[in-house]
Amino acid sequence: MKKIFDEVINQIPDYKEFLTVEEMDASSRKLAEEFPDVVDLFEMGRTRENHPLYCLKIGNGSNNALMFGLPHPNEPIGAMMLEYFTRELASNDALREELDYTWYVIKAWDADGTKLNEKWFKGPFTLYQYSRNFFRPAGHQQVDWTFPIDYKNLHFSKAIPETEAMMNLIDEIKPKFIYSLHNAGFGGAYWYITSETREIYDDMRNAATKQGVPLSLGEPEAPYCVTYDPAIYQSLGIRQNYDYLEEYGIENPEKSLNVGTCSADYAKEKWGSFTLLTELPYFYDERIKDLTESDLSRKDAVLQSLDFTEEADEFIIKTLNKIKDFTDERNPFRLALEAFTDNKESNAATRTMVSVNPDFSKTATVAEKFDNLLVTKFYKMLSYGLLVRASETELTKMAENNEDNQNKKDTLKESFDSALEKLKELSEELEEKINYQVVPIKNLVAIQLECGLLVADYLQKKKVHSI
Repeated sequence: MKKIFDEVINQIPDYKEFLTVEEMDASSRKLAEEFPDVVDLFEMGRTRENHPLYCLKIGNGSNNALMFGLPHPNEPIGAMMLEYFTRELASNDALREELDYTWYVIKAWDADGTKLNEKWFKGPFTLYQYSRNFFRPAGHQQVDWTFPIDYKNLHFSKAIPETEAMMNLIDEIKPKFIYSLHNAGFGGAYWYITSETREIYDDMRNAATKQGVPLSLGEPEAPYCVTYDPAIYQSLGIRQNYDYLEEYGIENPEKSLNVGTCSADYAKEKWGSFTLLTELPYFYDERIKDLTESDLSRKDAVLQSLDFTEEADEFIIKTLNKIKDFTDERNPFRLALEAFTDNKESNAATRTMVSVNPDFSKTATVAEKFDNLLVTKFYKMLSYGLLVRASETELTKMAENNEDNQNKKDTLKESFDSALEKLKELSEELEEKINYQVVPIKNLVAIQLECGLLVADYLQKKKVHSI
């Protein structure tokens, strides 16, 4: 790691909370006012709720780099990294010259969705507080999964306004390097990259381990992930998902996908751009990196995970059906749940895959068992949180509008109470079974920043060209 990069990383503030959209927008405006010769702030588009999407242009290097935070609105680690990095870029001439990029930075791509997460941004950072105030939109409303694509029988062209704005920017600047700033909720550190960069794998992993964050060495995020190296995967696009469903017996996979592809896939196909994702957890348990053998086969661990998920989804679907007539068809929490619990075909494909793939007949590692049996339950907590909020939103609107409909109120309240009970029960179970630690925001920012600097520098030195 170059000395100048070390100096930048060592100066990261000890952040105690995440910024709201309004706070990030105000900070960007202030940065442009302070450094008018280096920073340009422009509106690249508008969200569906008509919030301005601000982009910072910093520097004047030989190649263009694009960085965006909050492509999923429950993932603000990257936004905090961008908050720090943009000020460093603006004020540090040597850093800009060393990197030699023109930087385009969007701190909050899904601004509307981010606002629905802000109640947990200021803490306390617990499993319950996070899941109770969590929001993530349905796939067909996600800013980074509605890029147009035509692949086999999948034809998607319903890009939402935020996606169109990013697509237009990508086409205009043809970025050599894209940093898509995601993060996971629980687990360890792992990466997605467009193509092999073996020379810096150890440095990337070391960026996490020296900040006290373990590598995620359990099950990959999706069964069709291509592993380049431990905790390092090939970038995902919708093609891999389609091929996986098709390979394991699902007819007409396009019917169950209902999404487009992502920015990494779009930019690579059109402009040869290289994309990095550094996935980091808010919470972790040391078992996520334990590669010793457990007492369970990997197949049985996956099947137990699917059994739990399907039972939980049955409760969610039953509850949604009860309140369907009393919820707005645009209720974002309802739409998200309808998408996230429609997994029958994907689950069927996974059951087939673990039965025929010899890798799953082996004994599961402790990390794989932990991932399947406990991390899966953590992510289902998030669905329970969405279910609570689906009813809560409608009850709030009724109160605000002085709506007098006792049957509607009773039905929504009953569903709210039952969903909240499920959420609390699972929260209490996981608080008992998971010895989790909350990762300091400063450490997470340091990891994402160091990995971004490593890859940006690598691409310049290797003279990897975009189209």
